[in-house]
Amino acid sequence: MTLTAAEALLDATGSMPAVGLEQVVATANLQTRMDRKYLVPADVFAHFAETMRERFSVLEISGRRLFRYDSVYFDTGALTAYRQHAQGRRHRFKVRTRTYLDSGECVLEVKLRGGRGETIKERYPYDWADRCRLTDTARQFALERIGDPGTVQDLDAVITTGYRRATLLDPSTGSRLTCDIDLAFTSHRGLRGAARPHRDGPVAMVLVESKTVGVAATADSLLWRLGQRPVPLSKYCVGMALLRPDLPANRWNRELRRYFDWAPQRAAG
Repeated sequence: MTLTAAEALLDATGSMPAVGLEQVVATANLQTRMDRKYLVPADVFAHFAETMRERFSVLEISGRRLFRYDSVYFDTGALTAYRQHAQGRRHRFKVRTRTYLDSGECVLEVKLRGGRGETIKERYPYDWADRCRLTDTARQFALERIGDPGTVQDLDAVITTGYRRATLLDPSTGSRLTCDIDLAFTSHRGLRGAARPHRDGPVAMVLVESKTVGVAATADSLLWRLGQRPVPLSKYCVGMALLRPDLPANRWNRELRRYFDWAPQRAAG
């Protein structure tokens, strides 16, 4: 019987040793890091996790190992952040609020891509009631990092992404893996979507993100040996492409078609 993504993830994390949030933050805060994303079939993920079981611990809070997240992304009217990603710009940004639904905690995050491909993330606590809007303080925080007053002033909520996540820690190297399932997307213009099934059955994929400082970690090496390669996807860009098939998405065309049953919207002839 084919594993679902949830079964693969729950089975993998169920037998790993637990680690608390304080140790994860102390060992692998990684606000400046290299990110590599993989869309891993559930059966491959199960084999990967079994091989890495003795190396990794899993984040556990109040007996829970799988957590619900919501992220609200902000972009300009011209979708500057999305188009920077679609065009593969070396310097680009994301602004979002992230809500940890199981605890109610919310933070504002500004993510920048550095000149050497590293991700630089800065965050501060945010009021849950303001998660779908940017306060004046939030805009000032973003402006100090993005540096373009016109862009920051034009930022507005565009899309909410939802998913469930397990976080794995390699204490020996300080590297971290996040493992996401059940992706779903809601547009702030009322459109709704999800990580949709392909024609031949349910999507049994785990979105794995390796977060390291510098060189690839042991987990990356094993994923490569298992035939998995990094993909240039972000949840924001996947959601926008699914909800807005008129947007340019050539950079992720293969992954969107293969894993999300996506097709671009053709202009009328």
